[in-house]
Amino acid sequence: MRKPFLVCYDIRDDKRLRRVAKTLEGYGRRVQYSVFYCNISNRSMEKMRWELGKILEKEDDLIVVSLCEICARRFSALNPRKQWEDESESCIVL
Repeated sequence: MRKPFLVCYDIRDDKRLRRVAKTLEGYGRRVQYSVFYCNISNRSMEKMRWELGKILEKEDDLIVVSLCEICARRFSALNPRKQWEDESESCIVL
């Protein structure tokens, strides 16, 4: 069963930053520079956290927020970026 997650990060090193972003692109969609929306299974979440754990250092920050189904349906990115205009899902986080 898939669950919605919001993944946010603050990485202090550019090389690690790129590796983290590339890893997360395999699990979800970018909604801001350091924020991804992932709709994945618990198993995929554990795999993602394991992969990120191999990249991250103590100085880096990672936040994974589990969203309820109602919140996930209301989630949307409110910005004019053209690459996000095609996305069919939309919600608002208040």
